[in-house]
Amino acid sequence: MNPFEQLSVYFQFPFVRYALIVGVLIALCSSLLGVTLVLKRFSFIGDGLSHVAFGAMAVAAVAGLTNQMIVVLPVTVLAAVLLLQSGSKAKLKGDAAVAMISVSALAIGYLLMNLFPTSSNVAADVCTTLFGSTSILTLSSWEVWLSVGLSVLVVAIFVLFYNKIFAVTFDETYAKATGTKTDLYNLLIAVVIAVVIVLAMNLVGSLLISALIIFPALSAMRIFKNFLAVTVFSAAVSVLAAGVGILLSILFSTPVGPSVVGIDLVVFGICWAIGAITGRRKKA
Repeated sequence: MNPFEQLSVYFQFPFVRYALIVGVLIALCSSLLGVTLVLKRFSFIGDGLSHVAFGAMAVAAVAGLTNQMIVVLPVTVLAAVLLLQSGSKAKLKGDAAVAMISVSALAIGYLLMNLFPTSSNVAADVCTTLFGSTSILTLSSWEVWLSVGLSVLVVAIFVLFYNKIFAVTFDETYAKATGTKTDLYNLLIAVVIAVVIVLAMNLVGSLLISALIIFPALSAMRIFKNFLAVTVFSAAVSVLAAGVGILLSILFSTPVGPSVVGIDLVVFGICWAIGAITGRRKKA
């Protein structure tokens, strides 16, 4: 049976269709905010918040909550707001605060899962949470609709407030001087980032979320210089990588998260080569 015939068989199962739909939507949302994070030099935020989400997920699992989202989402949003709003006013600088919170949440989460195991195979549970091994292939219909709803909300917010996000991203000082409520839009960005990270844990796991957010943006920046062009190309790259990565993981039984990130890495290499070639031609 060739790969296309195999895929046609797999697509008869609802969980495969659910995984592809949710994965593509998550990748799209991640890429939109990734450009802003890279340009604002907040790339490290993804790692910190993903580890906070892991710790919150461990607490929810130990507490025996069937719907872990009611704990994970509020905690991650709160952490995002605290990290992105503190800025230079905090005695503990941004990168140090992220490192401290990241390591603490990861350690506490893993410790709780070992002290109060919710299954007989804690190592497998931790691996799934960290690397997104199969979690996106086991989504319930409720989780699918929640992911679709939150993804649509994220895209709608980005489109509606595109000009404000653009202004805050490139020159926050000038935007503030012209009357833009920069603190409000930074808060909005923080909340949206937290939502995206919580969603992305189902796709690539908490350790690989930064790659999902950052790689498409970096790939686009190798070829384009215009903000809108970078954002659109980044979204296209992210959706392509997610779709291909998920399909390959189904065909070859590889972990979903690493498969998607691997495709992102290949695309980045191609874009880097294209950027290097076009750059040399312009200089010549």
